[in-house]
Amino acid sequence: MERLTVRWGPQPVLDAVNLQLHAGERLVVVGPSGAGKSTVLRLLAGLLLPSEGMLRIHGEEQTYLRLDQRHPPDVRLVFQNPALLASLTVRENVGFLLYRFSRLREGEIRERVSRALEAVGLYGIEERLPGELSGGMQKRVSFARALIDDPAASGGRVPLLLFDEPTAGLDPVACTRVEDLIVRTTELTQASSVVVSHVISTIERCAERVMLLYDGSFRWNGSLEEFRRTTNPYVVQFRSGSLRGPMQPAEI
Repeated sequence: MERLTVRWGPQPVLDAVNLQLHAGERLVVVGPSGAGKSTVLRLLAGLLLPSEGMLRIHGEEQTYLRLDQRHPPDVRLVFQNPALLASLTVRENVGFLLYRFSRLREGEIRERVSRALEAVGLYGIEERLPGELSGGMQKRVSFARALIDDPAASGGRVPLLLFDEPTAGLDPVACTRVEDLIVRTTELTQASSVVVSHVISTIERCAERVMLLYDGSFRWNGSLEEFRRTTNPYVVQFRSGSLRGPMQPAEI
């Protein structure tokens, strides 16, 4: 992102921000609610175009929404809600894009789906429906879907994985499982990843680099170790959850 701005009316949601993600890097974007974190993901996913500035993925400027692109980049979004299609089996959900767009044979798709499910700790549930699974299992199925790729479409480029508040509303044990899955999924796909979160344990377990977003601008950027010890007032307030500091609490 180069001096990228998104406006809703006169007020910028993102104000001339710059962001560079390196191949294979795990970046966690943090900040209070309403800071613009989800807007960053929507831009990277090709669901939104900037009002000003430039967005490049693999060096190519993104000037069309994802559905309008002839050859969209390999970007995979894991929603906060698992977002599984209730009328399709687990196999059909995980292999959805392969069934729709690839030239792979049925047997090969089934094999890829089984490998992806096994990688997230699920096996033998391919023919079950989402409604027959627990919430935690549905979450893991959504991670398996992110592991699937079409070898004919990748072009050898590093995939970009996007995780939108992946541990919101989960108990501490479930958070740990999901956080481990984020790291494992990123490593298995040899991908770069951007995680949007405000959960400290998710930052600690998933981040190699952290960027703090507030009021439409990145206020801090550094490694996980630097995030732990910096005296930047925005980060200090975020870490402590204090009402005192440069970030004003949202109206309740």
